[in-house]
Amino acid sequence: MQQAYDGDMKYAVLAIGLLAACQTDETVSGFVADTGEFTLQSIDGTPFAARATLNVAEKGKISGQAPCNRYFGAQTAPYPWFAVDGIASTKMGCADLTAEDVFLRALSDMTIVEVSGPTLILSNDAGREMVFQAP
Repeated sequence: MQQAYDGDMKYAVLAIGLLAACQTDETVSGFVADTGEFTLQSIDGTPFAARATLNVAEKGKISGQAPCNRYFGAQTAPYPWFAVDGIASTKMGCADLTAEDVFLRALSDMTIVEVSGPTLILSNDAGREMVFQAP
């Protein structure tokens, strides 16, 4: 009797493992092309003069190039929600540090994400918006 139970347990564990492997990515990374890289076009309707990118290809993570430094953080909210936790960056100085501060602060304020083809839009309930475009 014990042997039959052990066999049933093995099948149950295997089934749970297969179900976990089949789970879809519900974060924004599950809704973008494989590269998942976007370039910032504007913040709050104003063109962004410096270069900044956002990569959301990896489940539960964001990364990219701010105007001066590389940055990274966690993003685990299910689509269409967006929440950045633990954003950190390298610490190189450059002439665009003010633009970098504007970019990272805005990114931290975003709570909603919308992907429409090559365009990714981050926004929040306060009316702020960041528009990104895939290359």
